[in-house]
Amino acid sequence: MSFVIRLKWFFKWRWSRYAVAIALMACVSLLTTIPPKMIGNTIDLIRKGGLTSSGLSQTVILLVCLSLLIYVMVYIWITTLFGNSALIEKLLRGRLLAHLTRMTPAFFQRNSTGQLMALATNDILAIGQTAGYGVMTLVNTLVGASIVIITMISFISFKLMLAALIPLPFLAIAISSLGKKVRTRFLAAQASFGKMNDHALESISGIRVIRSYVQENHDLSAFDKVTSDVMIKNKRVSILNALFQPVISLIVGLSYTIGIGYGSYLVFDDQITLGQLISFNIYLGMLIWPMISFGEFINVLQRGSASADRLEESFTQKPDMTDTDAPVAIKVPTSIEMKKLTFTYPTSSHPSLVNIFFRLERGQTLGIVGRTGSGKSTLLKQLLRQYPVDPEMLFVAGVPIEQIAMDQMKSWVAYVPQEHLLLSKSIRDNIALGKPNASADEIARVIEMASFTQDISQMPEGLSTIVGENGVMLSGGQKQRLAIARAMLIDSEILLLDDALSAVDARTESRILHNIRVERAGKTTLITTHRLSAVSHANWILVLDDGRIIEEGTHDELMLFGGWYKQQWDRQQMEASLEE
Repeated sequence: MSFVIRLKWFFKWRWSRYAVAIALMACVSLLTTIPPKMIGNTIDLIRKGGLTSSGLSQTVILLVCLSLLIYVMVYIWITTLFGNSALIEKLLRGRLLAHLTRMTPAFFQRNSTGQLMALATNDILAIGQTAGYGVMTLVNTLVGASIVIITMISFISFKLMLAALIPLPFLAIAISSLGKKVRTRFLAAQASFGKMNDHALESISGIRVIRSYVQENHDLSAFDKVTSDVMIKNKRVSILNALFQPVISLIVGLSYTIGIGYGSYLVFDDQITLGQLISFNIYLGMLIWPMISFGEFINVLQRGSASADRLEESFTQKPDMTDTDAPVAIKVPTSIEMKKLTFTYPTSSHPSLVNIFFRLERGQTLGIVGRTGSGKSTLLKQLLRQYPVDPEMLFVAGVPIEQIAMDQMKSWVAYVPQEHLLLSKSIRDNIALGKPNASADEIARVIEMASFTQDISQMPEGLSTIVGENGVMLSGGQKQRLAIARAMLIDSEILLLDDALSAVDARTESRILHNIRVERAGKTTLITTHRLSAVSHANWILVLDDGRIIEEGTHDELMLFGGWYKQQWDRQQMEASLEE
């Protein structure tokens, strides 16, 4: 019942298709009871010597026409029912992906990639099977069995039918017990499958590191343990699945034994005819599939219900960030201001930012520097609205950021992270990700601004070169420049560069930063970096340490202070001169 409740929106939407399929299945079940009755009557006519050639011909023709009619009806209900099954799989995968795109980083910290992949593949497939094959088995069990039993009572013998169906309660008990165990074992198998996905993803994405440390055999051994666990848990499910049909066959065999034994007694006692006994045994054979269907239905329902629960659990998780009921409309982000902003990640007890205070006007550049782990990237991410911020601490154009619509805020920001995510498409497609309809001239211009033109000219297919999964065909510096070109193409109001030039040389960095300053005149830029020359032109520079501002000012002011910034600047200048 929980499965129906969770998917009632789909059944309510497609009820007419289900009604047609169920009606046709019922008609087919009703029509299939006619041939056994005709066969029994024919046998009685043969026994009495009353069968004529014309009567036999009419019977044969009627059976052929009946078979063709049943064929057409079966074709229609199968395509209708299993069309619904394919449709719900498509809809659920779309809903899952849409749900994932709305989730914040905290969600993906709680749910591994492997488990999410298991939801999108095995679990949704199990739900689709229940919505298609499960409905078929349920209707065959209820409608098919009911029609056959009613026919046996009406045309054969109530006593014989009742005796032959004595073993059925044992079938219900056995299948109910097996079904509960199938659900428990299936959930364990799905969780194990998710862990296998996680390991496979980590091994593939980290193959270079694994090879560098000569850990191929160790990784294969670890993966073998994971796959063995998946195999063992799926075998445990298969063992239970395999028990369904033998149990059903045993009980059906008992029913046949009772039917033939007691039926023969009734024939000798002249309570039924020989033709009726043969018809009864054919009807009893027709009950085998509804009995098997009942076992299959319980099996599929338990799988689908378990998968629906797993999927619903994911859907019930809400994003940490939601829009306010009455967002404030702002045309242009004229300023960015933090007032004693303090921030702690949801999974941490130690604050990553403490009492951050600055104000940046539109068109200015803010440089953020400091040691590794000092909170530079975390500061930039506050503008991306990935995590909730305490009220009245971060302002855009004088308005608290929590009162600004998230879509509007995102439309202002272009973000170049430290780890660049590239799609397994062409260079052109990757650059035009934020503006798919960009012209060739626009793409060429941002490529030149990112100092990427020469690299592309040396590639065999130019802009059509496929970069491979996550840019495997490109070097670190090429990935960074491609990401910068992608960000520059959308010409956003706010540009966030998170150590985005760490993999390029000093001259290329200087050229790119000059192009950015010229192109983005009048627009706001925030830059985090370890190379201080990248922010020496900034209007204001923050020096962070353990999430706190320990120095701030312009480049010249920080040099006069003689603190960490000056020491680091002198060291880097000395290293640069030695390299030259």
